Amino acid sequence: MNDSIRYNRQIILPEIGETGQQKLSKAKVLVIGAGGLGAAILPYLAAAGVGEIGIVDDDVIELSNLHRQVIYKSSAVGKYKVEEAKLMISDLNPLVKVDAITEKLSGKNAISLFKKYDIIVDATDNIAIKYLINDACIITNKPMVYGSIFRFQGQVSVFNYQNGPTYRCLYPDENTQSANCEDAGVIGISVGIIGMLQANEVIKMILQIGEVLSGKILVYNILNNEQQKYDFEKNTDVIMNIEAFQKKYNNTENQIEEILVEEILNEIDNDEVLFLDVRNKEELPKINFKNGIQIPLINLENEIKKLNPNQTIYVYCQSGIRSKIAVKMLKKHQFKNIKSIAGGALALKQLLKEKV
Repeated sequence: MNDSIRYNRQIILPEIGETGQQKLSKAKVLVIGAGGLGAAILPYLAAAGVGEIGIVDDDVIELSNLHRQVIYKSSAVGKYKVEEAKLMISDLNPLVKVDAITEKLSGKNAISLFKKYDIIVDATDNIAIKYLINDACIITNKPMVYGSIFRFQGQVSVFNYQNGPTYRCLYPDENTQSANCEDAGVIGISVGIIGMLQANEVIKMILQIGEVLSGKILVYNILNNEQQKYDFEKNTDVIMNIEAFQKKYNNTENQIEEILVEEILNEIDNDEVLFLDVRNKEELPKINFKNGIQIPLINLENEIKKLNPNQTIYVYCQSGIRSKIAVKMLKKHQFKNIKSIAGGALALKQLLKEKV
């Protein structure tokens, strides 16, 4: 009885009805990321009555998250996002089973996790993880609901739906240079709109109603309220099987070496070490190393001759994402002694501040 009262307003829709509500209650959805997109996706899936929701995120809540990750309270700063998200869902709809997975998604756990769910939702802002999600979805034959944000513009699509086009069909270049929200900036409304559009795609697939954004990408700009929808085709040359997956992820995930910011203190005055800043010129905070050089990631390939391949080089960006791309690029050019600084300029600033 309580169930029918809770869901009454959507059950009376002829496209849903009691049958549709049963479909929702039996559905299992895995959301990768409990940040800005996840904060919009999770409450709407839970409120609609999706039976089981998994949340994967190993991050904790920071004060700078709260302007866009609106399901968290100020008192929750420092706590794990998945645990707080689970509490929120349980308060909103105790009928929903919530799996709080405090892990980082990797090649080692993606396939086993994905097999347990019907639909996989990408709520991340990390390009490398998006490729991992896509490839694991292909292996497990699961649809991937994609969302991304760049400043005031967002994108939504559904990949691998009924053997449709994949993320690699739309973005074949895995070395795409794209800033995350920490690097590029974001307003909470952007992630709210895109996250809800992602939740909408999930619900349409479960109910088997409407037109799913498969083979189409929706681009929405919040500043002028313009939206465009573009078609793209399946690329049959994109091959991903379990052997290729394991070779790619289980062998390469740990190849990009990182150095912790605490270890940098011993290297600051080492003239044999070079600190390479791959951020754009205008990005803050400024980090001044006497043995430092700045080459934006977008220019690195063309200006690689400025660097000595035999020198020890520590690479940093804003938060540690672009620096890994730079390390990967330099390794291809036979640079041996190179590491990415974990946490990037934001961690460096805090370290140098504490040192002073």
